[in-house]
Amino acid sequence: MKRRLLLTAATGSLLALGGCASQSIDQYRNDKPTLDLKDYFNGTLDAYGVFTDRSGSVVKRFTVVMNCSWQGDQGVLDEDFTYSDGSKQKRIWRLTRLADGRYTGTADDVIGVAQGQARGNAFYWTYTLSLPVDGSVYEVRFDDWMYLMTDKVMLNKATMSKFGVKLGEVTLSFTRR
Repeated sequence: MKRRLLLTAATGSLLALGGCASQSIDQYRNDKPTLDLKDYFNGTLDAYGVFTDRSGSVVKRFTVVMNCSWQGDQGVLDEDFTYSDGSKQKRIWRLTRLADGRYTGTADDVIGVAQGQARGNAFYWTYTLSLPVDGSVYEVRFDDWMYLMTDKVMLNKATMSKFGVKLGEVTLSFTRR
């Protein structure tokens, strides 16, 4: 009886953990339109977004103007942020396209190297950002999922976490001019 109870508990735990599994980039392999970062992030784009806390409340709104260019497999995404409180920020991503839809990227406020991969209409991108908040700087992990909706519109949902604890989300839409 004890053995049966232990087996049932173990099976239930595995099923519960399986429900927590994260999505896989490969599940988007056949989704259209097909995202080519080099093609989409080329020229000028506008983005509109919000930061939300763990409860889903909007903490800050922002807009971004992105000037993007590529030379071979090297891309530059020059981002100018304007926040709802009037503050401004600049981030310049330097991307490298690798084989199999993979990308790496760096920026001055990114710790280490960002890693990403595109499949079908989706792009998964993860990195650690030095995030200034109220006079302090925190190292926050970002897990970005981008989905190409049309040749002009892409949606992005990023989860921010620290020590595995979800801090909030960033949701934004990109529009090519």
